[in-house]
Amino acid sequence: MAIARKTKTTIQQAKPRITWAEVKKQKALLIWGGLIFIYGVIFCYLPLAGWLMAFQNYKPKDGLLHSQFVGLAKFKMLFSDEAFIRVIRNTLAMGVINLVVTFVTAIAFAILLNEIVSKKGKKTVQTISYLPHFLSWIIVTGILHDALSGTGIINELLMNFHLISQPINFFAHEKYFWPIVAFANVWKETGWNAIIYLSAITSIDPSLYEAAAIDGAGRWGKIKHVTLPGIKPTIIILLLMNVGNVLNAGFEIQYLLGNGLVQKVSQTIDIYVLKWGISQGDYALGTAAGIFKSVVSIVLILVANQIAKKNGEERLF
Repeated sequence: MAIARKTKTTIQQAKPRITWAEVKKQKALLIWGGLIFIYGVIFCYLPLAGWLMAFQNYKPKDGLLHSQFVGLAKFKMLFSDEAFIRVIRNTLAMGVINLVVTFVTAIAFAILLNEIVSKKGKKTVQTISYLPHFLSWIIVTGILHDALSGTGIINELLMNFHLISQPINFFAHEKYFWPIVAFANVWKETGWNAIIYLSAITSIDPSLYEAAAIDGAGRWGKIKHVTLPGIKPTIIILLLMNVGNVLNAGFEIQYLLGNGLVQKVSQTIDIYVLKWGISQGDYALGTAAGIFKSVVSIVLILVANQIAKKNGEERLF
């Protein structure tokens, strides 16, 4: 008992004491932290009160407090709508494709970029790869339209190599839409997404590469046995974070590239919310669709995190 009491006293004495002198010393940090907290409450948490619209027959003139309460009627209406089911399929498919393709290409690009011996060449390639990230989707879709048009460079190359006999209208066929969206995301974001992997690679102990070289490992052997295991925790954490964004398949590129001919495969949940929540004035239905998207994203993160925990991998919490 005496030992336990002594240990408890020692722990209590070891706890840091916050004094006014320490508060004054950290005054600037506390002020900025408080401002950020207030910003988060105002713009991230208070708007959640708008979720109440999903359970009402919301009318702007009546407001949140006086609109008729309808329970889950809006959610039942959503899942009885074939268009919404199709929109879920489109969003999930494009989200998974984008996740897999952009994730793999970013890792591969970071590893290959790290293998460039010339520092000048490495910086040049790295800078060029970053540039598309800073282009707006309007510019990106404009470039895609020009490249994939009937007289665009893609059709010209295919015809010159005698792979096709006449130009293809890529934006008139549903089967081309998802690959085009995936390619656009890869081209725009691969260089930017590779930054964090490059940072993780630079933190790997160089002596591990020297030991691998002594054991007879070549470049591919070093990548397999040193680089990939070294960045594995970073890969797992980013994968868990990105799993929650599967339903954030995009809005701009689908909205700008989509047309009546590919409407069945181009519309996402965000476009559906825009169509019904704003264009048609059914704010309650749009809010219900947004809530569904948020809940699914949270569930995906929790499930992926639990799977990582059971397998002994890095996890978010």
